Amino acid sequence: MSTNLSHLLGRKGHEKNLFEQLGDAATQTGTPDVATLEKLRQDFLVGKSTVYGTVSFYDFLKPENKGKKVYVCNGSSCMTAGTQDEVHKKLHKHYAANEIGEMCCLGRCHENSSFHVDGKNFSGSDIDQIEKIKEGNITTAEKYKVGSKGAAILTSDYGSVADYYKLFTATLKRPVSELLSELKDSGLRGRGGAGFSMAFKLESCKNAESDSKFIVCNADEGDPGAYSDRYIMENRPHALLMGMMMAGYIVGADCGVVYIRGEYPESVDIINDCVNQLRNDKLLGNNIQGSGFNFDFKVIKAQGAYICGEETALLSSIEGQRPEVRIRPPYPTQQGLFNKPTAVNNVETLANLPFIFKNGGKAFAAIGTAKSSGTKLISLDGYFKNPGIYEVDMGTPLSVVIEELGGGFRKPVKAMHIGGPLGGLVPIAKIKDLSVDFDSFAKEGFLLGHASVVCIPEEYPLIKYIEHLFRFTAHESCGKCFPCRLGSTRGYEMVEKAQKEDYKMDMTLMKDLLDTMEAGSLCALGGGLPLPIKNTLKYFENELAPYFKK
Repeated sequence: MSTNLSHLLGRKGHEKNLFEQLGDAATQTGTPDVATLEKLRQDFLVGKSTVYGTVSFYDFLKPENKGKKVYVCNGSSCMTAGTQDEVHKKLHKHYAANEIGEMCCLGRCHENSSFHVDGKNFSGSDIDQIEKIKEGNITTAEKYKVGSKGAAILTSDYGSVADYYKLFTATLKRPVSELLSELKDSGLRGRGGAGFSMAFKLESCKNAESDSKFIVCNADEGDPGAYSDRYIMENRPHALLMGMMMAGYIVGADCGVVYIRGEYPESVDIINDCVNQLRNDKLLGNNIQGSGFNFDFKVIKAQGAYICGEETALLSSIEGQRPEVRIRPPYPTQQGLFNKPTAVNNVETLANLPFIFKNGGKAFAAIGTAKSSGTKLISLDGYFKNPGIYEVDMGTPLSVVIEELGGGFRKPVKAMHIGGPLGGLVPIAKIKDLSVDFDSFAKEGFLLGHASVVCIPEEYPLIKYIEHLFRFTAHESCGKCFPCRLGSTRGYEMVEKAQKEDYKMDMTLMKDLLDTMEAGSLCALGGGLPLPIKNTLKYFENELAPYFKK
């Protein structure tokens, strides 16, 4: 059914898509009204269940969102920082309880106390200016450190836009086969967590026969603690856009879709402005610079759903379907957006392409390690003395990131959750054994993922953190597979009961639950959740012992 719906929803093209129209319909009240839903479903020739199933899934479209005026961040970093109760308390003086909603991670993990008002994000001491913010008399004054150790590919200034895009026009004169060869030489692997070969993905899409193809940028950076993609979009946007244009040239795509999470309003505005600048500079459109290459962008603002960070759910989202994970094969490079060949990559991955095609694949491969080439951006949260974004060569000791760049911790920390909610939970004692690359983390039983770092202070109960992870997964699950949908719910029920009642969990039952989720889930949401919980059970056995049967 979803294949047929993809064809049907694509008949109007990507410019007029159901997902955006549902978002527009929710602008005034927070959720589309019934009359508008009926009109849209008739316009797109789909059933009531399709539009209702879509609307009821997203945090910023569902009926429960009606009347919300301010949102408080409930992400892992703000939670462990302990700042949000005070934010809620101060907001309640200015808003009714039913006007306050929640957003999951605003990417302000470097200073916490994060909240969202009237399409803008705020954090740090901004809450003390809530009266001026409410009146529209103040904007955010966010600041965080940016640094590097080794090659500065993504954190260096690229100069004027006009000079920077000379690299793109030069690339259009090179054979596609030559560019693919450079990409293979580079060894570039996906920076969104999976670490998949970029060259393989683009070559697969290039070889697929179709009258149209898409390059999709997964900018739905939903991992709490991560804000490296946001850094690129807001401070190095043209590295991303040029990377997408180069990828489009390689695979023969005529459209690039940038899908940006709704929790990043500033990113949406900046990327839209940059796209308009490129159009004015005649670097987009038909027959760009007389090359015969046609390409343009579509920027889409998401509506609050972590699962859309999974590439197939993201494609269903753009189409206007409920964002459920798709069975593979077929893979997106053969049958993706509107059933057309589609290459999906995250922000950081695509932003590396300009460097590779300027300096050569071998120059990129010379940075980092044999299996993890290039650099990696790392997000450090507010528990560091120097929180911010840091770029390091792959293979850099984790201790260098923590002590030298981050300046160490500002208060005692017992563990770091690295790589998002599905990443590994790393005890402080393991820092000395890890380096920033895919293989080092995998060898030690962790996951580098997005390389976001959320610190867990000494006083924070890990049993509460485990409950938080189960609840996060239950809330964000697309619901398509039983292990994720039911397993996450049974998980937080057990953990909550062990804290509130005279109940001890059975370790065998817990491990069976985690193994079932790991082996049976369709995607990394349910399949990845067990990793940090298993890490916690292994390294913090004594702390968790009171909650389990002896």
